[in-house]
Amino acid sequence: MISEFQDLSLKIDQLAELTAALRRENASLRQTNVELAAENAQHRQRLAEARQRIGALIAQIPVEAPAAPAAPDGDDGSDDAAADHVTAATEVAR
Repeated sequence: MISEFQDLSLKIDQLAELTAALRRENASLRQTNVELAAENAQHRQRLAEARQRIGALIAQIPVEAPAAPAAPDGDDGSDDAAADHVTAATEVAR
C-alpha cells in the first residue's frame, strides 16, 4: 500500500512538473504570438503604403491614344497614304 502511495506521489510530482513546463511554454508562445502580430501589422502597414505609392505612380503615367487598327487585308496602309499624297498633288497642279 505504501508503495502505491509513493508511485502516486511520484506521478503527481511528474504531473506538476509537466504542468509547470507547459505553462512556461504557453507563456512563451503567447509572447511570440504578440510579437508576430505586431510584426504582421507593421508589414500590412508597409504594404498599404507601397500600394498607395504604386497607385500614385500609375496615375502619373500618361495615357496614350490607341493605335489605328490595321487594315483587314493585312495592308499597313502605307500605300494608301502615298496614293493620297499623289492625288493631292495632282489636284493642286490642276
